Amino acid sequence: MRCPFCKNTETQVIDSRVSDEGESIRRRRRCTECNNRFTTYENIVLRMPQIIKSNGPREEFKDEKLRTGFMRALHRRPVSANLVDESINRVKNRLLASGDREVNSRRIGELVMKELHRLDNVAYIRFASVYRDFQDADDFQDAIKEVQKIPGSKQRMTD
Repeated sequence: MRCPFCKNTETQVIDSRVSDEGESIRRRRRCTECNNRFTTYENIVLRMPQIIKSNGPREEFKDEKLRTGFMRALHRRPVSANLVDESINRVKNRLLASGDREVNSRRIGELVMKELHRLDNVAYIRFASVYRDFQDADDFQDAIKEVQKIPGSKQRMTD
């Protein structure tokens, strides 16, 4: 760590403390050259992968877009906010755990569909109709049959 006063690269850590509920570490340091003291903070930086859109361009991952997709599918459905938040966090954690720097938007769509299927079958079919670009009633019937044949397809509606 470089001293902010004399720019010396040799500093000593005098004290370290966990702060912000374990999300960062506060360190008191002393410069070995000028003896001035200063504080630094260490924070975890998790970077979500870039999203490769189906038509080619890349864009930053946006929490708002993920939440909007869930909320549109779940509009007027009896699913608690806590369950929605847990599902969103599972999608984000799977993306982070993959370690990939770039992820195809189709992969995110599949993760969302899996979570919606766990939450609410109607929301699942709503999302699938847009995601899979349903063209007629047969597409809806196929999705309904798919939901009905999957074991444990009962809906989780509350905490």
